[in-house]
Amino acid sequence: MKTTTIVFWISMLIVFYNYIGYGVILYLLVKLKGRTTAATDTVTAFEPAATLVIAAYNEEDFIAAKIRNTFELDYPKEKFRIIIITDGSTDRTPDLVARHPGIQLLHEPARNGKTAALNRAMQLVDTPIVIFCDANTLLNKSAIRNIVKHYADETIGGVAGEKKIIYADRENSAAAGEGIYWKYESFLKKLDAEYYSVVGAAGELFSIRTALYQPVEKEVILDDFIISLRINQRGYRIAYAPDAYAMETPSADIKEEHKRKVRISAGGFQAIIKLASLLNFFRHPKLTFQYISHRVLRWTLSPLGLLLLLITNVILVINAPSPWWYTCLAAQLAFYAMALIGYSQAEKQVKNRFFQVPFYFLFMNIAVYQGFYRYLKGNQSSSWEKSKRK
Repeated sequence: MKTTTIVFWISMLIVFYNYIGYGVILYLLVKLKGRTTAATDTVTAFEPAATLVIAAYNEEDFIAAKIRNTFELDYPKEKFRIIIITDGSTDRTPDLVARHPGIQLLHEPARNGKTAALNRAMQLVDTPIVIFCDANTLLNKSAIRNIVKHYADETIGGVAGEKKIIYADRENSAAAGEGIYWKYESFLKKLDAEYYSVVGAAGELFSIRTALYQPVEKEVILDDFIISLRINQRGYRIAYAPDAYAMETPSADIKEEHKRKVRISAGGFQAIIKLASLLNFFRHPKLTFQYISHRVLRWTLSPLGLLLLLITNVILVINAPSPWWYTCLAAQLAFYAMALIGYSQAEKQVKNRFFQVPFYFLFMNIAVYQGFYRYLKGNQSSSWEKSKRK
């Protein structure tokens, strides 16, 4: 039973560290380090030319609102260029974009995936700063200014904006769980940036120095993640701009959110292989610590640890019964029962805050197993798979 006990405690340590411990340690490290990013707070006159690149695939229902929102952004018009790329779209999205002479439309009938579309758009970007955002999001008015001010620091190679999930109180557990997850992610990104660098930007809103862009392989699924971390590999930091945010509604239902999570998980395993050098502590000590703690463990050892935690606990209850092992098993079973209730409520479009956190936590980790299986099979397409949103 000694080996089983060791596996139990190691599994518990990994899960606890990944989801709670890392945030606590990072918070303490930031406090010990002291705040060093205050310089960007006073940069108001820094206005480099910038290009906004919007990838839009079959967005005819939302593209008009997106264009209105883009024209309302507060940035000098003579320094601000807009490119919307609609490759593969089969609806009226290209036609709706073409009505606006202030926007450069790029369209090809072939559906080659988002990474191919971004590579093509980047060939036409001639400004020092490029900003990427999704077509199904709305940006706050000062988003561009709040992003570009960080580039006054020459060590900054990219800037990650904040993603906000907009949902009503009546939304179901899947929607509310997604919102809570992104609030926690935003908190960790803030700490990551203050310690050293954001670890992987979200495609809803992020920016890079144009000169640092490297064409992304066509098969890449998480283009935003790969692009930003490759800039890290070259010695630059990714700043965080919580005052530049992209707002979007949650997935339409649990099936759409499941599809999105499995795709992200498959892309995560792909990214770990493509970014293998980031696992070398001697080459990137701070970044590797953050990368493994914040990202790699979530896609590898944490989901495995959850499974081993339950299996070893059952074995210990059977073969070495004690009040402690019974208590641990009861706690785990209660947690999973709450998650199942949350799942049932999500399917029925019902929300209960008491059950949404355990449900979404388990939901994410199951998606990792499914994403890993899909990655091993090699049948995850890099083509746009538009998730329906509310």
